[in-house]
Amino acid sequence: LQKLIHLLQATDDPLIQEQALVTLSNSAAFSVNQDTIRNLDGLSVIGGMLSDCVPKVKEKALNALNNLSMNIKNQEDIQVYITQVCRNVESAPLNSDLQLAGLRLLTNMSVTSDYHHKMINSIPCFLHLLSEGTERTQIQVLKVLVNLSANPAMTRHLLRAQV
Repeated sequence: LQKLIHLLQATDDPLIQEQALVTLSNSAAFSVNQDTIRNLDGLSVIGGMLSDCVPKVKEKALNALNNLSMNIKNQEDIQVYITQVCRNVESAPLNSDLQLAGLRLLTNMSVTSDYHHKMINSIPCFLHLLSEGTERTQIQVLKVLVNLSANPAMTRHLLRAQV
């Protein structure tokens, strides 16, 4: 895992980055690896890939963070990327794999109400995706909206959102 994280830092080759991110994502399916990746500062390395200009690299980084977000301690570190993830969801092509990867991460990060406030500005986007997206996109957006709606503090923001 340490070598993969170092490889991500050392290369600019998108194909190598994608493969390293896929391997880290698969490794994150095991809880012991989630802790190890966090302890090796892998979350910030993977999070840094969200600003990459190659959509496939961003998508693979989002998938890795999604798997890593199953851990509460990891969520504390990943939450700093929520605003950036929301921007990626908003700017990604409609119904793209990149958009869906971002929505899946936001679904996991919205299971508890700890980080809902970071998603408020994206509520109009979520509602737009709900009306314009394909069924896959709609289902993923609904998961985020259901999580947000479970928080009474979000009611006003959800009901006042401009669509």
